[in-house]
Amino acid sequence: MHALLQAIARAASQPPSGDARRLFHGRGGVHSGEEAWTLDLFPPVALLTSHRPATDTELATVGEALAAHWPALVPGRPLCWVHQCRDGLQVQTGLMAGALPDPHHAVEADARFELQLLRGRNHGFFLDMAEGRRWLREHLVTRPGARVLNLFAYTCAFSVVALQAGAAEVINLDMSPGALATGRRNHALNGVEAGARFWAHDLFASWAKVRRAGPFDLVIVDPPSYQKGSFVATKDWARVLRRLPDLLAPDGHALLCLNAPELPEAFLREVLVAEAPALRLLQRLPQSRGFEDVDLDRALKALVVQCPAGDGQASPAEV
Repeated sequence: MHALLQAIARAASQPPSGDARRLFHGRGGVHSGEEAWTLDLFPPVALLTSHRPATDTELATVGEALAAHWPALVPGRPLCWVHQCRDGLQVQTGLMAGALPDPHHAVEADARFELQLLRGRNHGFFLDMAEGRRWLREHLVTRPGARVLNLFAYTCAFSVVALQAGAAEVINLDMSPGALATGRRNHALNGVEAGARFWAHDLFASWAKVRRAGPFDLVIVDPPSYQKGSFVATKDWARVLRRLPDLLAPDGHALLCLNAPELPEAFLREVLVAEAPALRLLQRLPQSRGFEDVDLDRALKALVVQCPAGDGQASPAEV
């Protein structure tokens, strides 16, 4: 755990910040032997995740390191940290020290998002998509009044950012009414309720409605990599991409997010060429800060594509 402990000390040596961030990313394979660990800071709470059962000694060691550096990490607040163990499909989460704030929010670039760190595998906000939200802000600031479609919206962080950046309307579509209810609260929390719409629909049963609502200046596609009954990447990306050109306005853009370690970037490129050859691939976004990976094919893949302004067919460009 040497690298994990070093990361805690290094974070404590930097100026404190109220923004949520990843302090240690063992999953990226940069630190040999420590691939099971990640550590996130959602001030005033730290979240330690182990992808195998952790021993009492290991947890005590991390707890001692956090306690020693907590005054610098979260000045003026008592130590509070949570441990989540993800062992295959089993997830166990427990409060190790302190008391969680209620409500508890993740803060990023002055936006706030509701958190539930003790609730299962997904707690409401994905740190690895920070670079995608940064790109979204910068992209939409230059396109005021844009219409945005946010597919697989979850708790609608992209929508909050889009409306803050000047979008006129965002349609958030997700199968989970509970996730969208959190999304509504996130919009209210940030004062961007106007312009947000929430559709609790199965995308694959709702294409006609979605298409009638278009065209869109930006479509965000950020599905789960595998969720039975919702989305299976190996078959469902093709179903989405073949319809994507019909949803985009001329010169419209799409952000395609693939978070499946077993599927390389080439998989998404190949499906794009096969199913939507008119779309032009512009770039792959860099990894979010703190999510360095020795194998970019296993990391989060976020690709930006564009619909040509004219009617002609265009081959996807090489980045």
